[in-house]
Amino acid sequence: MAAQLLEEKLTCAICLGLYQDPVTLPCGHNFCGACIRDWWDRCGKACPECREPFPDGAELRRNVALSGVLEVVRAGPARDPGPDPGPGPGPAARCPRHGRPLELFCRTEGRCVCSVCTVRECRVHERALLDAERLKREAQLRASLEVTQQQATQAEGQLLELHKQSSQIQNSACILASWVSGKFSSLLQALEIQHTAALRSIEVAKTQALAQARDEEQRLRGHLEAVARHGCRIRELLEQVDEQTFLQESQLLQPPGPLGPLTPLQWDEDQQLGDLKQLLSRLCGLLLEEGSHPGAPAKPVDLAPVDYRNLTFDPVSANRHFYLSRQDQQVKHCRQSRGPGGPGSFELWQVQCAQSFQAGHHYWEVRASDHSVTLGVSYPQLPRCRLGPHTDNIGRGPCSWGLCVQEDSLQAWHNGEAQRLPGVSGRLLGMDLDLASGCLTFYSLEPQTQPLYTFHALFNQPLTPVFWLLEGRTLTLCHQPGAVFPPGPQEEVLS
Repeated sequence: MAAQLLEEKLTCAICLGLYQDPVTLPCGHNFCGACIRDWWDRCGKACPECREPFPDGAELRRNVALSGVLEVVRAGPARDPGPDPGPGPGPAARCPRHGRPLELFCRTEGRCVCSVCTVRECRVHERALLDAERLKREAQLRASLEVTQQQATQAEGQLLELHKQSSQIQNSACILASWVSGKFSSLLQALEIQHTAALRSIEVAKTQALAQARDEEQRLRGHLEAVARHGCRIRELLEQVDEQTFLQESQLLQPPGPLGPLTPLQWDEDQQLGDLKQLLSRLCGLLLEEGSHPGAPAKPVDLAPVDYRNLTFDPVSANRHFYLSRQDQQVKHCRQSRGPGGPGSFELWQVQCAQSFQAGHHYWEVRASDHSVTLGVSYPQLPRCRLGPHTDNIGRGPCSWGLCVQEDSLQAWHNGEAQRLPGVSGRLLGMDLDLASGCLTFYSLEPQTQPLYTFHALFNQPLTPVFWLLEGRTLTLCHQPGAVFPPGPQEEVLS
């Protein structure tokens, strides 16, 4: 079981095989070097997983650590080569003053001396045999190395905690900004000034907190580099054969200073929302009771079987790498092409449904085999061809809205702007389109039902469900006439 999980983690998302010469993109995703270059030749310089563009002028770098893991996995368990015999004895050094072999170490003057030196210059000095002095210095250096290793472990732990806090701040800031936008969208136009000011305050607070996090990260990384250099120098000295060089250079070696505590990041959700809550409470009292802000625990969504739609994929629109099955209810992205695409097919890795909606309230569900898929709706003029560096165009312009499901996060896209959201573990997703109220809501249905994101817009044209999926992924349109559905506004009032 563990070997299978390890093999899955070492699998390239493009060729679906173990990494070959793995490289890492700036976004953190890994691919085979040949696979990503071939991908870019066909689809443009963007990450196939998260679609983040690859910076112009940047170079692919080999992932050394991942390559080492792959070598171990392919080679299997290796034999213990046994202890290193170490370097052989070097030539005996001689005293530069008297030409005799250096036999002792003068602790008073901090240098190696010969027998003549001990009689003439170092008679009353504290002396020790070279091997005894080396054993003492080695013990001191090993103790210092242990301390530096402990500091490195402490710094790495603090760095992980700092990254965790930074991620929480990023998610919290996105949720706060989305919540503020939803509140102000329901108010009069006169509140737009307050809306903009609230978002700016959140952005400034987030920027300041993340700037503090970057400073702390720079400090920790600097300490890690100093510790690494110190440890490397100690190892070099421990391998030094020449006694004089070892003793003289070891006494000059200074360990890095102590690592201070991690500075708490200045981020307070309650402070960001305090003034805004008071303002909205005085003006309209919109849902500001306890637990309504985005940081509160999500309440379970009560779903009822209303307006469920059984949809099918449109074969004419399917990309040439898409294969439809189950009476056009399922689509799979395969490397092998079906042949040249038709005049109505997407040049991008996309497919749309055969049905569209112009009025009313509609709900449908989709099951994805894995992450790296996008769900959305679009107007009829959504381009079929590729217009930019991205591998999809759902949410890239004003005529479409989409939710991109990634491995560790979600992104809500519209008009070229993205809202980053926390990831979900489930693969069963629901879409609720209320054309009368101008709301498009995405739901995660596994392991429990929870709303993910809601778009608010004045939909003035027919909307068609549209999907993007990465190679190897499968999407299935669920046909469940008795499926649950969120209650409409009138039902909520009656309840």
